[in-house]
Amino acid sequence: MAEAFICDAIRTPIGKLNGALSTIRADDLAAIPIRALAERNPGVDWGAVDDTVLGCANQSGEDNRNVARMAVLLAGLPQTVPGTTVNRLCASGLNAVGIAAQAIRSGDAALMIAGGVESMTRAP
Repeated sequence: MAEAFICDAIRTPIGKLNGALSTIRADDLAAIPIRALAERNPGVDWGAVDDTVLGCANQSGEDNRNVARMAVLLAGLPQTVPGTTVNRLCASGLNAVGIAAQAIRSGDAALMIAGGVESMTRAP
């Protein structure tokens, strides 16, 4: 069985209800660290990403689409990079990282992006 490694990590600032990040949609917020990862790692073939898995617990209102896929597109990654959104309520982001690691360890994937995103201020 292959091993899975975290090669880089980045996060957005932590916001608060109705705070400075409240005007930013969840997919736009998730695109920020994905774009930063691509900029920090120019030697990576970002078209080789097997999947992007993001946890998002709300998934209502403007988050009712595939937030991970939208974030990938907004971040400027190639259109061939897929995205999967996971809803496990409070465990969504952690579960997304576990899914990515499991895919790599099983040999189903070699390069994954994983994390979580939420904007409770914007939830209906």
